[in-house]
Amino acid sequence: MAGVYDKNAEKYAQKRPRYPKEWFSMLASLTPAHKVAWDAGTGTGQAAISVAEHYDQVIATDVSAAQLEHGAKHPKVHYLHTPTSMTEDEFVAMLGGDNSIDLIISATAVHWFDLPFFYSVANRVLKKPHGIIAVWTYIYDMRGLEKSMKMVHDAMLPYSNPGNYHAFERYKKLPFPFESVGYGSEGSPIELDMEIEMSLDEFVESLKTGSAYLMAKEQGVELFSDEILEEMKREWGDNTGRRKLYYIAYMLVGKLKSD
Repeated sequence: MAGVYDKNAEKYAQKRPRYPKEWFSMLASLTPAHKVAWDAGTGTGQAAISVAEHYDQVIATDVSAAQLEHGAKHPKVHYLHTPTSMTEDEFVAMLGGDNSIDLIISATAVHWFDLPFFYSVANRVLKKPHGIIAVWTYIYDMRGLEKSMKMVHDAMLPYSNPGNYHAFERYKKLPFPFESVGYGSEGSPIELDMEIEMSLDEFVESLKTGSAYLMAKEQGVELFSDEILEEMKREWGDNTGRRKLYYIAYMLVGKLKSD
């Protein structure tokens, strides 16, 4: 999916919602050391810069060089391009070697990964025995926008990549071969709330950073029809004003399994 996001990296950086700072404080509290964190599939660094508030160094990797070019600047964050041609040994060495990472996160990205490859790397680089790995995705809570968001979902569905399967399933079927630390486990992610204030235009632009919309756009299809936009305006109410939007995140947090 890097190619789709490559062409829209600047908009992705500007329009994607930010994650609550409390999440990163919680994750940092789980690791006794705070030397190095790895943000896998960083995109434009929305999560990386928040992790950097708690760790001495954040290695932020992505297969999309264009996304990394728009990465949020932070003195502790080091962006590294990781093409799919990299071997496991090359990847591990780039991250600092075996047993080198205190915290691994993947924010709304792990469902795009080659999971066996990623988990193999994670098992090697996580510090033993206290390294922590956390992955999450989020969905829009459609309260107040039920009809228009159902229309959006139905329009996007034919253009959804198979990689979205685990996201649609809210990570409840995502393989996660790590020992639970009390914040979700394989098959049972914890739910976390996000609240973000946006205007209607900002909300629509954030939806347009999704992979299904971008895939349709590449094929010359505009998914946000006049009908959808009119219904969204009707449900929004004062379409010139800002309103609080609600999202639900699904997170899995674990550590290496005991031998």
